[in-house]
Amino acid sequence: MQYWRTPLDAEQMTSTRGDVLIIADRCKGCAFCVEYCPLDVLAMSDRFNRKGYHPPEVVKSGECVNCNLCEMICPEFAIFSVERKPAELATERVPEVAR
Repeated sequence: MQYWRTPLDAEQMTSTRGDVLIIADRCKGCAFCVEYCPLDVLAMSDRFNRKGYHPPEVVKSGECVNCNLCEMICPEFAIFSVERKPAELATERVPEVAR
């Protein structure tokens, strides 16, 4: 997507990032987290957990913006996200805004 203008402080702004952690054996495979993830970080896996359900898995590692929507929507409390520290983000390449 190309924007016709960018904010003056775009270089100074940082977005939060997070890591998604899944407790696979607690999951019942409802796929709410997959459907409501705004960046499509999650997808349903092909493997089964102990209950016989397909738990979600992270398919876009490092793309999570730590919105915690998956955590709020999960009826079984089987998924949560942890915010990455700024030192961890400094070593990772962040995509630039299209100008």
